[in-house]
Amino acid sequence: MTDWNSIVRKHGRVAWLTAYRLLGNYADASDCYQNTFLEAFKVAHREGVRNWPPLLRRLATARALDMLRTRYRDKSRIEPAQDVLNTPAVDPSPVQRAEAVELADRLRAALTQLPPQQAEVFCLCSFDEMSYRQIAGRLELDTNTVGVLLHRARKHLQGLLASVQLEPKKLDQGH
Repeated sequence: MTDWNSIVRKHGRVAWLTAYRLLGNYADASDCYQNTFLEAFKVAHREGVRNWPPLLRRLATARALDMLRTRYRDKSRIEPAQDVLNTPAVDPSPVQRAEAVELADRLRAALTQLPPQQAEVFCLCSFDEMSYRQIAGRLELDTNTVGVLLHRARKHLQGLLASVQLEPKKLDQGH
């Protein structure tokens, strides 16, 4: 019998940090966290789990990407992902803060446009700092395939992010 209270207590932080890092706000991260553990429950009943943190990280990444795709498909729901916890320790200027929020929001939107496997590899490498070998083992891929997927994801993201330049908004002064 699986001791879920112990698993959540010991490894829940991994799922929470992964979800929050990708989603950027508390409410969505909470939903993702719950969905991650529901999925983990299903996985544990199908097969034995020997290493919880990588499984939870992978499930949280996949659930968060699903939520981002849904968020950006529904344009009426798009709102800047601002949260008190997103504020850096050093106080940036209001312009720097606005640019950082806009860039994070654009990255989240761009991630939804990647093929799912590329997005997952990118997130595991960039946000969770996993090595190619770790990602390959987790996703049951060849290490070279991980490198190719990561390269394609970065090129695709570079194109998506370069297509929209951050420009200061010009004030209409009645001219």
